[in-house]
Amino acid sequence: MTTTNDAPVSFDSLGLPETLLSALKTLGFESSTAIQAQTIPHLLAGKDVLGEAQTGTGKTAAFGLPAIAKINPALKKPQLMVLAPTRELAIQVAEAIESFSKNIKGLKVATLYGGQSYQPQFQQLERGAQVVVGTPGRLMDHLRRKSLKLDNLSFCVLDEADEMLNMGFLEDIEWILEHLPKETQMALFSATMPPQIRKVANRFLKDPEHVKIAAVKKAKANIKQYAWKVSGINKMTALERIAETADYDAMIIFVRTRNDTVDVAEKLERAGYPALPLNGDMNQQQRERTIDQMKSGKSSILVATDVVARGLDIPRISLVVNYDLPGDNEAYVHRIGRTGRAGREGVSISFCRPREMYSLRHYERLTSGKINTYELPNIQEIGKARIERTRTAMADVVASKDISAMREIVEKMAEESEISMADLAAALLFERQLKQPLQPKEDPKPRRETRERNDRDRGRNRNERGDRNGRGRDNRGERAPRKAKVNRTDVDWQTYRLEVGKEHGAKPGDIVGAIANEISLDSSYIGAINLHEKHSFVQLPKGMPDKSFKQLKNVRIRRQAIDISVSDAQAAPAPSRPRRTERRPN
Repeated sequence: MTTTNDAPVSFDSLGLPETLLSALKTLGFESSTAIQAQTIPHLLAGKDVLGEAQTGTGKTAAFGLPAIAKINPALKKPQLMVLAPTRELAIQVAEAIESFSKNIKGLKVATLYGGQSYQPQFQQLERGAQVVVGTPGRLMDHLRRKSLKLDNLSFCVLDEADEMLNMGFLEDIEWILEHLPKETQMALFSATMPPQIRKVANRFLKDPEHVKIAAVKKAKANIKQYAWKVSGINKMTALERIAETADYDAMIIFVRTRNDTVDVAEKLERAGYPALPLNGDMNQQQRERTIDQMKSGKSSILVATDVVARGLDIPRISLVVNYDLPGDNEAYVHRIGRTGRAGREGVSISFCRPREMYSLRHYERLTSGKINTYELPNIQEIGKARIERTRTAMADVVASKDISAMREIVEKMAEESEISMADLAAALLFERQLKQPLQPKEDPKPRRETRERNDRDRGRNRNERGDRNGRGRDNRGERAPRKAKVNRTDVDWQTYRLEVGKEHGAKPGDIVGAIANEISLDSSYIGAINLHEKHSFVQLPKGMPDKSFKQLKNVRIRRQAIDISVSDAQAAPAPSRPRRTERRPN
């Protein structure tokens, strides 16, 4: 069935319970999108659904609302599971479901993805989460560890199935679906339907309703799009410069999580740029007050997440800043669509790290537009802007205020102290600019770009794909500080045997990533690796703690338990310089 957004349908007519309808009204949802109107009745009726629609058309609400309606909050077991291709999308889906279910007491959501410690995830599951949202790799790990049990699962969703296929998750998805109870209701959503996805649908979905929404080309010719390549200075400093120098009436800044909305807004406030957060934790009254302040001009900077900003209409917004890139390409279109409304012109600026620059090509195709390079204002330009702003402010005071009494005081001060009027004015100006210098310090010299490689610290190589082998990053995605190099010839090495080898498809990078991520071991302390057909040898520092050794016992590489043990065999001598390992293919 193919449909378009010609005739909006009210949520009230779709058969949803009042608890969900009131939450939707609080969030500002008025009418359903085409995918929601077509999908919700089928899922409420207990049918499987095969949904074909572009990203950003409202699929989360399309499957989330009817699934939540069927959850029993009193049963503290997983009843709904959503598979997402990336960490960012998993977080976004989890936050949306939490927002929809805010009026349902006792309903909890667990978010499971790679690159994060297992312990918080164990706690979420132990507390009785009824909804589980995760990436395939980490979901498989929890199923193997038996920390995630699906005995009571009644609803399973594959979100962005074609993207999971592109990232090499097809076998993982099939493995997970094979562990579902037979009576589990299924929904599969994909922007395209390649043969492999259709085979998965034919195998695991039972007589599904096929809902297909026609793609709509979105033209954003009235929005000038820019991208700033993050380098030299951090994103917060860049944001402050834009807030100070850009020509805008009102600005909306998009971040990834609800906590980030508060964090970024507070930092802007401290820097002298009053900003308001907007997130799903706010009640209806707070939300309305925030939006009214933006519409009336009492505030000009809003920091928001994708979920709460959907449908937001504030004509004053002339600038959109993507502080964090969205989890999917279509969300970019929705974000920049908050500006350039009603025929007005708008500007969008996206902060892109080097590894994210490829996303710009997708954004250009979706918007039929060109994304130009944004040159961040330098110190000299900021100084000129501050001086001009101060001059204008002082000229306004001279023109609009009676300063005769102040002039007499200054003249008397100059006469008594034998200081010129110019020096007195300079002294007053110096005091005025102490909090925000008219001549800022020079920019730090940009660090040389280093090749993205496995630091194996709790990283991000498969963070976005839900696996272990990652690069060292902090919890906000910033690159972690470089650690001092280790003299590997000074390390007292012990050889260990792993029951995984070439026959299982293992590579040195797999071994390094799995060990480093599991026990938080710096890669400099992983020595030589010898791969054999059915086993491998790896050098690790002698005297490994029992706790770490037990943790490694349960690690799997290429679905094979490594079953680590101390070996009398000797691996090749550890190199004196850190070795390079292969990057894991997508």
